[in-house]
Amino acid sequence: MLNRVILIGRLTRDPELRYTPAGVAVTQFTLAVDRPFTSGGSKEREADFIPVVTWRQLAETCANYLRKGRLAAVEGRIQVRNYDNNEGKRVYVTEVIADNVRFLESANSGNREEGGYSGAPAGGAGGGSYGGGGGNRSGGSRGQQDPFIDDGKPIDISDDDLPF
Repeated sequence: MLNRVILIGRLTRDPELRYTPAGVAVTQFTLAVDRPFTSGGSKEREADFIPVVTWRQLAETCANYLRKGRLAAVEGRIQVRNYDNNEGKRVYVTEVIADNVRFLESANSGNREEGGYSGAPAGGAGGGSYGGGGGNRSGGSRGQQDPFIDDGKPIDISDDDLPF
């Protein structure tokens, strides 16, 4: 059985960071994903608004670096949960539990790919590593310099350093 989803879209609002009573970070945001077709005689495309949840280090990183309107790629799994609301009615919620988020736009440049962050799955433990450089990055606080930002200089790598 397989439950895997990949989405590319824009955030509809800034991510909302919270902490569980046990101190685990969780972030929620909604991704607007364009449909690949137009409906009826309209030339305007419709979009789906998909709720996304991230946990632990990935949640803190998303809260620190993602903002409303930014383009992002999300990889994860679909989860359906339910609960009884105040009126006693059963409410079903379908959401994507993300274990990988790529930031496809930076704050300063409109369409340049910035990188991403792969966090541990919701049930796993541990941190992750930024995409694009292969190095580890600890912490997710604001003000830290991103070592993988393209500064326009060529990277000097010998063939001995490559894994293939």
